[in-house]
Amino acid sequence: MESLPTSPEVTYNWVDITTDFFKNIQDLQLGELLHDGHLFGLFEAMSAIEMMDPKMDAGMLCNRGNPKPLNFQQAVLSGKLKIDDLEPSEIIGIIDATVACIVSWLEGHSLAQTVFTNVYLHQPHSIINNPLKAYCIAVYKLLDCIRDCITKAQVFEEEDFLPMGYGYRLGSNLQSGNQHDASLEVSEQKCISMLREQEEELNKKARSQEDEANNLWAALAARIRFTRMFYQALLLITKRDSQSGADCVALLNGCSEMMKVIIKTASKGTQPLENHIPNPMGFEPMINQRLLPPTFPRYTRIKPRLEALQYFDDLVTRLRHAWKIKSCTNFHTALDFFMEFSRQRACILSRSALQLLYLSPSPAITASMAQSNVNSPQGRQRPQHAFIEILRESVKSFVNPPALALKSTIGPNPPAREFVENFLVRCVRPFAVLVQVCGHNRARQRDKLALLLDDFAALQEEAESVDALVSGAAGSAPRACFGTWILYHVLRVMIAYLLSGLELELYSVHEYHYIFWYLYEFLYGWLVSALGRAENLSGERKDPKRIAARKKKRSRPYAREGLMCQVMQNMCGGYFKALVAFKLQGKIRQPQSEFDNEAVRYKHRFAPLSVLTPPQVHYHEFCEMTQPFQYENPIILYVAGCKHFQQARTFLETVTTPDQEVTDLLKVAKTNFVVLKLLAGGHKKDSTTPPEFDFSVHRHFPIIKLV
Repeated sequence: MESLPTSPEVTYNWVDITTDFFKNIQDLQLGELLHDGHLFGLFEAMSAIEMMDPKMDAGMLCNRGNPKPLNFQQAVLSGKLKIDDLEPSEIIGIIDATVACIVSWLEGHSLAQTVFTNVYLHQPHSIINNPLKAYCIAVYKLLDCIRDCITKAQVFEEEDFLPMGYGYRLGSNLQSGNQHDASLEVSEQKCISMLREQEEELNKKARSQEDEANNLWAALAARIRFTRMFYQALLLITKRDSQSGADCVALLNGCSEMMKVIIKTASKGTQPLENHIPNPMGFEPMINQRLLPPTFPRYTRIKPRLEALQYFDDLVTRLRHAWKIKSCTNFHTALDFFMEFSRQRACILSRSALQLLYLSPSPAITASMAQSNVNSPQGRQRPQHAFIEILRESVKSFVNPPALALKSTIGPNPPAREFVENFLVRCVRPFAVLVQVCGHNRARQRDKLALLLDDFAALQEEAESVDALVSGAAGSAPRACFGTWILYHVLRVMIAYLLSGLELELYSVHEYHYIFWYLYEFLYGWLVSALGRAENLSGERKDPKRIAARKKKRSRPYAREGLMCQVMQNMCGGYFKALVAFKLQGKIRQPQSEFDNEAVRYKHRFAPLSVLTPPQVHYHEFCEMTQPFQYENPIILYVAGCKHFQQARTFLETVTTPDQEVTDLLKVAKTNFVVLKLLAGGHKKDSTTPPEFDFSVHRHFPIIKLV
């Protein structure tokens, strides 16, 4: 056997520069750097500044005169950490402080600086006290379940959630620091059994105590019971089992009952002595500082206990509400549910849970599957098949196209049928992303809606081709069924994009007039027209005899939505005319001409709306169409605005079952009607004080206030 050739021996010519280095740095002042342009660039310079610099390196905070943090074993040996013979008040304090840390983690802070500042969690199996041991193990499982839910839904941003574990394994294996121990495996059922066992033991102790008002055992039992039920409910949500809905809701109802007891007894546990330490015993804020990357030191403020407990109480309510998505029978209803849920500014966990509850797999997975299987003959047998069926039913319920009817008029025409199926497959990704966008935080939604319009523009082109091909195959007149369906969703995305700017306070007051004009003159008008066309197209496919028989029993399918669109259109018209009148009377401050270009601002605000249909209205067109208003008498404009708000009020008062949205809009319309009526009568005619726009009642439509 031949031996491998040996590599030639390398000789290094090392030079000791230590003496020269210290000699030359004597000429440098404090803070100066010697730079070699060839080997030491800006990146290396910044790294040199960051590493081990207390101002830049978060890990160096441990070296600034603070005593070295004690780990689990050191704290136990020194007597600062009790692992047995704990009083009920001490365990309650530890649990409540841990809940506060979990909430801080869910609000965007790192695990290392929140939950794992609890030293008990570093070695939970070394704890002798059984209730605390069971709780600490359950925290690991709960954290893993939360992270699994959020990462599967994929609707979080870096400001929402940090999934990094910093070396702590949250799965079935628990570990201390970076030392993995396979003997610490705990299954889901084992964890639940441990909590249930401790719950029963604590309830026995609670029944033996006569003083109900100061029964700490009962308060501790409520916390263990809440942890068990909340963990079980999250497991059911992440598994997305539609048959377990009643069980999950029952568990969440139990969580709400237990949370009432927990909030009521929050003062019974040991309380934090310092603002930065959640609890007197068991918590060390600096213990994981060395695990953090060399970045700017970031102070993590742990949520106050009562606020954290209220956060969990609200979270349980939101999760219970999220289960109602299961009752949404069609895509339009589900999309409305997602949008309304998002408007409540829900937390990242409840938003993620809603995503998982709607589709299995999640919309993100469905979208990627659809994108990769558009031309695959097996694609329709893969997981995106469920979403294709949802979209198919959505089209049928919206416009009832002949191509999707059971007895299709296009007959056995393979190209036409295949074209329709391929179109639906390509619709999966944009519509799945639309659902997913509703799960992001409100600020991120605006950016993602703008990008989504490009995808819908491509669908509009294909929808026109599909309608033409299907009509030609059936030998009938062109009917824009698929085009109307896509147009409806494009208009809703456009409107949501513009309104989000009002909600996020991105527009200046002097920009309001063209924002409301665009909504009033075009988008809401187009949307009302699209709904009317959809109703006509849907009615054309129905049996006239059945229509006559059900005419009295069945109302118009889009009556309420069309009514609300007219309400919004009139509200926007009222604002536009009022704002023009304010501008003519000098009541709205305008930017200085040398620093302003309205055409540039206009183009920037409406740039994402450049899709096929509706065509974008450019600035010169806006100027031509609004020119007559610039010469109107402000009084006439106030009167016209009054009429718009009065019309919106009339429409709203016809709603038989008003919800909170209708109630809020009605209040805004009534108030603005009165304000504009006063202005039309000459009230504060000579005043140049700018009006105030109060968005406290409604996030998009403000109450006009005269100061």
